[in-house]
Amino acid sequence: MNYHFQAHRQVRKNLLDILQNTSHEDLLLIPDGFNNNIYWNIAHTVATQQLLHYYLSGNPFRIDKYWIETYKKGTLPNLNVQKSEVEDLEFLLTETSKTLMKDFDSDFFSDYTPYTTSFGMDLKSIQDAIIFNNMHESLHYGYTIAQKRAILGEKY
Repeated sequence: MNYHFQAHRQVRKNLLDILQNTSHEDLLLIPDGFNNNIYWNIAHTVATQQLLHYYLSGNPFRIDKYWIETYKKGTLPNLNVQKSEVEDLEFLLTETSKTLMKDFDSDFFSDYTPYTTSFGMDLKSIQDAIIFNNMHESLHYGYTIAQKRAILGEKY
């Protein structure tokens, strides 16, 4: 699993780079042809990770429920995000990845409720969920790059 944790840290690092190097206005802008923004995509990865790993294993979330309720699948982007919330998300991107590794190593995920994702993948264990979550976060990283290009043009 070390490789999968390394991959998770890397995609989170990439998302953090986008979050920190995109203007506040551009983070919240919904580009033509999209139904959400860069900020929503990044926050959505944190919310989904908590649902796939903690909720489905019967464990409490490691973040405030606000993030889950505001950024889970099916939610709409919040266009009134304060800079302090962006800073909170920066912290969560790094810390939830570290916490996941610690929790996994301490057998925190002994139970897991099987779940079929909207992508069509069957998750039967925490290992499946960690691997799928990396794919999910990479997909949203790709969306953030596409959205940034749509906003800034080909110069990005």
